[in-house]
Amino acid sequence: MKKWMRVFLLLLGILGLTGCRQRTQEEESGYKIWYINQDESKLDYEYRELQAANTDGQIRELLELVREAPESEKLKPVLPEDVRVEGCDLENQQLSLNFSTEYQNMQKVCEVLCRAALVRTFCQLPDVEYVEFKIEGEPLMDTYGRNIGMMNEDQFIENPGEEINSYKTADLTLYYTNETGDKLVAQRVAMDYNSNISLEKLIVERLIAGPPFEGAYPVIPAETKLVSISIKDKICYVNLDEGFLETGYNVAESIPVYSIVNSIIDNTEARRVQISINGETNRVYRESINFNTIFEKNEELIEE
Repeated sequence: MKKWMRVFLLLLGILGLTGCRQRTQEEESGYKIWYINQDESKLDYEYRELQAANTDGQIRELLELVREAPESEKLKPVLPEDVRVEGCDLENQQLSLNFSTEYQNMQKVCEVLCRAALVRTFCQLPDVEYVEFKIEGEPLMDTYGRNIGMMNEDQFIENPGEEINSYKTADLTLYYTNETGDKLVAQRVAMDYNSNISLEKLIVERLIAGPPFEGAYPVIPAETKLVSISIKDKICYVNLDEGFLETGYNVAESIPVYSIVNSIIDNTEARRVQISINGETNRVYRESINFNTIFEKNEELIEE
C-alpha cells in the first residue's frame, strides 16, 4: 500500500560551512547556534555553552541564545525582532514551538532558513528528536495550505557552496522497501528545494538518506556517494561510488537498483536509467545484475 507522506527538505547551500572557521578541538565544544547571514541567503553557526543541567532548562536557554546577537557582524538571529515565542512543549522527544502571528510575515527564503536553523539548533539536545512549528497554537502550513508537521535535522540535506536563489516545490513518489526487503514501497514526499539542484540529484540523495517516516525501510547503504547524475535523450545516467556495492541492508538484489530506477522514471523526464560505479558500467551487482543494462521501470516489484 502506498504511503502518502510529506516532508519538507531544504537543499542547503545555506549551510555554507566556509573555511573561516579554523577552530581547535577544544574551541569546538558546546552547542551550535545557527544564524542567518546579513544577506539572508544562507546559514552559519557559532558555538555556545549551556549552563542548564536538564532538558527543559536547556530548551529555555537555547530559546534565549537564538534571539541574541552573534559575535560575527556578518550574521544575525534567524527570528525577526517582532516574532515572539509564545510557548514550547516537549513530549515524547517532540518539541513544539509556538510563535506569534508575525512569524507568517517572513519572506519565503527567510522562513525556510529560520526553520532549518531552529531545527538544527534544538535537535542537538539528546531528548529532542523532532521539532514542530505552530502559529498561535495552530500548525504551520506551507503555501499550499498543507501541514508542514514534525521535522528533524535529517530532513535538511546539505549542499555546501551554493546559496539559495529560488525555490521549487515537487510532489515526488520515492521507492523504498517493505519489512521483508522483497518489494518496493512508495512514499509520497512533498519537497521545497533549492532550484540550483537538479531534481534527479535530489531524488537519489533522498533515497540514500532513507525514508523519512514509518512504513518503509532504507534500501541504499548510507555511505553511498552520488558521483554524478544527468539526463540526456530521456536516459538518466547515475554514477555512484563503491559504497553502493556494499551488502548494506537485507533486501533482494533487485530492490536497491529499482528503487533508483522507479523513483527517477516516476518523477523526471527520463524513461530509462543507466547505473555505473565510478563511471564503469562493466560491473555486476551482487553477482546477478549487470550494469551494462539500461533499466526501465519495474512495476511488478511495487507492493500493492
